[in-house]
Amino acid sequence: MAQAKEVILRSVQKSVFPEEYSALKRHDEVSQNSPLFSLSPVLDKDRLIRVGGRLTHAPVVSDEKNPIIVPGRHYISTLLIRHFDDQVKHQGRLFTEGALRTAGFWLMNGKRSISSVIHKCVVCRKLRGMTETQKMADLSEERLSPSPPFTYVGLDVFGPFTVTARRTRGGHAESKCWAIPYWAILFTCMSTRAIHIEVIESLDTSSCINALRRFFAIRGPVKQFRSDCGTNFTGASKELGFSKMVKDTEMQKYLNNCSCSWEFNPPHAPHMGGAWERLIGVVKRILNSMLMQHGSSSLSHEVLCTFMAEISAIINARPLIPISSDPESPLILTPAMLLTQKVGTPPSPGNLSGNDMLRQQWKQVQSLAENFWYRWRREYLPTLQSRRKWNSTHPNIQEGDLVLLKDNQSPRNNWPMALVSKVFPSTDGKVRKVELKVSKSGSGKDVKYLRPITAVILLLSKDN
Repeated sequence: MAQAKEVILRSVQKSVFPEEYSALKRHDEVSQNSPLFSLSPVLDKDRLIRVGGRLTHAPVVSDEKNPIIVPGRHYISTLLIRHFDDQVKHQGRLFTEGALRTAGFWLMNGKRSISSVIHKCVVCRKLRGMTETQKMADLSEERLSPSPPFTYVGLDVFGPFTVTARRTRGGHAESKCWAIPYWAILFTCMSTRAIHIEVIESLDTSSCINALRRFFAIRGPVKQFRSDCGTNFTGASKELGFSKMVKDTEMQKYLNNCSCSWEFNPPHAPHMGGAWERLIGVVKRILNSMLMQHGSSSLSHEVLCTFMAEISAIINARPLIPISSDPESPLILTPAMLLTQKVGTPPSPGNLSGNDMLRQQWKQVQSLAENFWYRWRREYLPTLQSRRKWNSTHPNIQEGDLVLLKDNQSPRNNWPMALVSKVFPSTDGKVRKVELKVSKSGSGKDVKYLRPITAVILLLSKDN
């Protein structure tokens, strides 16, 4: 083994550094233009080029004192890196480089070469690889088009809440369990960013239809609902999400009668529902403040509904744009400005004089709505222009790629490997959603999952 090592390394050095090898064989110094000049190379008794330097009298073994020089971009270097990367159990570049140096090898451009090999290592990707990302997609048309409030709606469910079920002689009987919780559905308008909250007693079809009926009765018909696939509506390891309820015959019939469609984001993709996920967090913070003052021990269904209505009013009164310090524009653009139409606005230009505004109420309402949409286009839309993250374009995931499927409920070593069976490019040609095929151990059957690319880690591209 030692002789084979010497023969291989000597052959590599002769082919990569022929001029340096000839000069050192003649006991001459290498040229100043040589990449080995700064290493003060020397030729040992086995005719191998080693690092010279000033450690001749150091009390260490010769391999560490004068390591063998190995070219960075060579197949032998790749094999050495793979070998020592496996020896240190795939713990990264620093560990691998230390093992190489301890074994007596000086790798030219070592950091870059080691990083390049480790980046392609499947085991390293399984242990430490990052999930895939892609440039942030353009906003959907319903976010950018003026439309009546709650025409295009995003919704989500949050809860449960501890609610007093009934009064008894001994006090209040509290009820909080995963089987019969109190939940709330948050509806958010995709264009005006207004919200509406409905309290429900369960996640079954009848409760959700009743919530939709109350919502339609107050806010009017809806063209489209958007939501996630309900992975956060889980009780006792059983999914009770909207995706299953909408496929229910009764729910589907009700939606068809209302001329309403329902679009779903892929599972495990909360960032695709940021329009309503962000507002869920705001609602929870306001509710926590209210419960701290009121006391959660005596929370009843009536008080919970009152809290939700007050929370909606608080959020709908929030500014959509940064508040201006200009004294000539004191009005704040808020969703409540269009919903309640109780915010004073200056007279609109044109034929609407002061007398007309007082005599004809419809003109006043129209003026207020036009003023809202004018400011919405001029002041609010420009704030949606920039991408605050995910600004870089990355290579697309392709059919046939081998990936690791992320699962937050299990250790990383237990995450399953999957094959990309189908990709779904967006209108800009970038893939953000994929279909995965996972082989179930023991059954011999393949199961398909729909996931965002943020839930997968690329292990091996089909082009490699």
